Amino acid sequence: MIAPNLGWASSQGTIGQDQRLNILMLTNTYVPHVGGVARSVSGLVAGLRERGHSVLVVAPEFPGTPAVEEGVERIVALQRFGGSDFSMPLPLTWPLSEVIDDFAPDLVHTHHPFLLGDTALRVASVYQVPIIFTYHTRYELYGHYIAQDSAWLQRLVLSLAHGYCDLCDHVIAPSQSIVQHLKRHGVQAPMTVIPTGIDVDAFASGRRDRARGRWNLAPDQFVIGHVGRLAPEKNLDILVQAIADVLAREPKAAVLITGDGSYRSIMEQAFADAGLTDRARFTGVLTGEPLWDAYAAQDVFAFSSISETQGLVLTEAMAAGVPVIALDAPGAREVVEDGINGRLLPHSADAGALAQALSWLADLPSERRETLRQAARQTADNFSTTRCLDRVLALYESVLAGEPRGEAPEASAWEFARRRLESELDIVANIAQAVSDAVLVPPPKAPSDVTLP
Repeated sequence: MIAPNLGWASSQGTIGQDQRLNILMLTNTYVPHVGGVARSVSGLVAGLRERGHSVLVVAPEFPGTPAVEEGVERIVALQRFGGSDFSMPLPLTWPLSEVIDDFAPDLVHTHHPFLLGDTALRVASVYQVPIIFTYHTRYELYGHYIAQDSAWLQRLVLSLAHGYCDLCDHVIAPSQSIVQHLKRHGVQAPMTVIPTGIDVDAFASGRRDRARGRWNLAPDQFVIGHVGRLAPEKNLDILVQAIADVLAREPKAAVLITGDGSYRSIMEQAFADAGLTDRARFTGVLTGEPLWDAYAAQDVFAFSSISETQGLVLTEAMAAGVPVIALDAPGAREVVEDGINGRLLPHSADAGALAQALSWLADLPSERRETLRQAARQTADNFSTTRCLDRVLALYESVLAGEPRGEAPEASAWEFARRRLESELDIVANIAQAVSDAVLVPPPKAPSDVTLP
């Protein structure tokens, strides 16, 4: 087996118009799974390929995966792990060896610190190429899928994720809040803020009249919208209560909820118990034109999650000209300007405060609402796919131009074995340190740093 690149800088020099990179992407979630990370990775892959770069995606199997996918290698996975809609890939490297040899990666881009994230470390070490990690997720806030939000587990997951950052050459953070979070927890790796880009024109192309006809919404109804996975970590209890309060006070108001997940039945039952079933629309998962129309149908986008790193749906809503009401949390605070393109409520706001903000917007005169809509569209322009992709490629260029890890043009089997051993020792050391932190560090007074200034 021959290492395709032992130095970081490509033989073609810096990334120019004529240079084409081979980029290996490893992610634990990918289309057809519906979620922010899957959409972020698939969008990045599409953008890189449009620019002429070769991308090989390594991802787990998901229900509905196409039988044939160009440029994607699927890994055997346990389905619906922990009662979620996620797949848990088995972190195997050996089935990929021949495929990766043929692909000859210039760079590894990993999107998770666990499972296939460990595989990414092994590949980068063996092939002597740089590895970049995008910190998409507040992993410590997903412990309910494993051990009912155990404080010990939260500390373990935090330490593993932060230790993983320092095993990579560079970390992409979707927001400045996440950079602050990582630095506060001792991460030393270089970091760059690059949010996930969106196709602004596509999300601006939805048709309000078509959407309202599809979901039986009157032209003059005040429609509260929400898009996302309907899961416990999204803080949906206060969202449902707030919306129900507004609908009870506003006879012409309705809610349009797009997405699916384990919490959908709970939300449907809550509206039924409040006698509001006839004004609550659940569309299920939407993509493409129906999704763009769903945004266009909304007068305000309501968002209560405090577990995001960016909140991709916020910029999508704004691209459609929909003002956003959200809680002050990572991701939201980088997008929502209070009183300018929506309302940014205190992190600890309850359902009553959220309902009050929704009613405030409903009572605004039409010209004031139009000002909010225009400001929302202007905000979304800053998150366009083109701008964000340019920044990713600039980072790739910077990292590839760094000091090489190796100098020999080829490597023997012994050299590959040595590198593999080194990567395994790094992974084991990170796990050992995380276990030590989880056991020996006193538990935090508040749940695992939920509030990020």
